[in-house]
Amino acid sequence: MILLILASAFFVGIHVFISGTRLRDSLVAQVGEQGFRGLFSALSLVGMVWMGWAYSRAPSIALWGKAHAFRPLALLLVLFAFLLVGIGLTTPSPTAVGGESQLDQPEPARGILRVTRHPFLWGVALWAFTHLILNGDAASFVLFGALLVLALVGPGSIDAKRQRAFGGKWGRFAAVTSNVPFAAIIEGRNVLRMEELGLWRIGVGLALYVMLLLSHHWLFGVSPFPI
Repeated sequence: MILLILASAFFVGIHVFISGTRLRDSLVAQVGEQGFRGLFSALSLVGMVWMGWAYSRAPSIALWGKAHAFRPLALLLVLFAFLLVGIGLTTPSPTAVGGESQLDQPEPARGILRVTRHPFLWGVALWAFTHLILNGDAASFVLFGALLVLALVGPGSIDAKRQRAFGGKWGRFAAVTSNVPFAAIIEGRNVLRMEELGLWRIGVGLALYVMLLLSHHWLFGVSPFPI
């Protein structure tokens, strides 16, 4: 359990205290943008492998126990999570690495970006929250809790980094989008246009969801289905 806590702290820490901070700016100045991305990717991979290894070996300490009654709702929530992930990953965005050119578009916030400028992270947050509730043990609380915290604080870090780098261009984009899903639409700063999401992007999210459902028991030894 201690190793899992350390691994989770490492993974969250490198994102919270390096990525998106002025320390990142200093490191980029020393090793270059590509050098930093390579180093940070390596550290992230180490963190993810360490977390997975520690989680698989952590003792089973029940907190609230398996939430079996939550499984039907969990299937729906994870479906929404995978749609956000699939659509988010395939939508050109100024928040993505290498997506800065989108800031120069006449309408920089299209598709899922009208809903939230961080669809991928909100998908991860929903997925992590669902698994945290479902499992109800200490190891899952640490692992999924860490990923949930990271997914919720990550948007602020990304926004700050982009604001420093692109100033007014970023401000123009941020003015018509929101971090919290649907906030910009509710506030009248944008409108929902379902046709912009793209059927093929929705298909990507659905395909990932179905693949995970069918392979979940084989990969993790637990069936995701209520029965």
